[in-house]
Order: sequence, then structure tokens, then C-alpha cells
Amino acid sequence: MARWRLTNDDWGLESNCFVCEARNSHGLQLELWADDETRQVDTTFTLGSAFSGAPTLVHGGLSLAILDEVQAWTVIAHERTWAVTIETASTFEQPVWVDHVFTARAEVVSRAGDKVETRGWIEDANGGLCVRSTATFLAIGEATAASLIGDAVPEEHRSFLREPPSADEQDQG
Repeated sequence: MARWRLTNDDWGLESNCFVCEARNSHGLQLELWADDETRQVDTTFTLGSAFSGAPTLVHGGLSLAILDEVQAWTVIAHERTWAVTIETASTFEQPVWVDHVFTARAEVVSRAGDKVETRGWIEDANGGLCVRSTATFLAIGEATAASLIGDAVPEEHRSFLREPPSADEQDQG
């Protein structure tokens, strides 16, 4: 399976994510795709004026939210672990305009233990770089979460800590 769609349901996560959850009627509902050959995650999006900051520009915070999302999902999909952002830095190179097509992409740069370094970028329809980002994620699974927060996770949220399915399990279902 070279390219596959990422959904919260497939990974055991009950989510109302503003960026990626299709059931969140107030969210962006972006489709995220993993590619096993490039080891990247991407999403293509067009945001209208309801998402503007400065007139005719997508709000910078939304660009950063989209980058954080593709970077987090590249850790989930390609490192096969849940992770949370612990540090991020971004640079805006060119505007992200409302009502124009853009693609956000991310890839894992390195992993050392439970720390995963990623890079992400948003490019315009011609491949021009608009925003770039680096981020460090802390990989969390049940064992890591237990050592960090013990029993502090309420029972109704423990499904978040479930390990994602293996590649074999995904191919079967």
C-alpha cells in the first residue's frame, strides 16, 4: 500500500480534531494521506475568506495548525506511535492566499528514543515554498503515558493511548 488515507477511526482515536476530523462540522475537515514510498504525509487544501487573517490571506495560525497536523500524522503513520508537539518553529516565506490551492507536506527527519524531529512545509500549486516548519514531538504510547502522567488520564480518554494498528492489520482491514 504505497499511498493511504489517514483517519482517526482507523487508529482507535475518538476525535473532534479541528484540522482533520471529517465529523467536525466547524473544522477544516482536511483529508490527510500517507505515502510509504516518500515517507511523507500530505494534504491539499483551499481555505475561503472565513479563514482569513489579513484581508485575502489565510490566518497564519491556521497555516501553523495545518503544519502541526501533517507533522504529527507523519509521526503516527511512519513511526507508528502517537506523539505530542513539544517544540516548533516556523517561517513564512510567501503568502498563503484565501481561495487558492495549497499542499502541506511533512516528513520525519530523525528519531532518538521518544523524541521525533519533523519538518513540514506548505507549497502553492506551482510548488513554491510558502511556509516551512520544524517540530519536535514526544512519542507517547501506553507505557510512556503511564510514566509521564500515571493514572491521570480519564478512562474515557484512554483510547487515545492505544497503539496504532500494525501495517499487516491495516492491509487486512
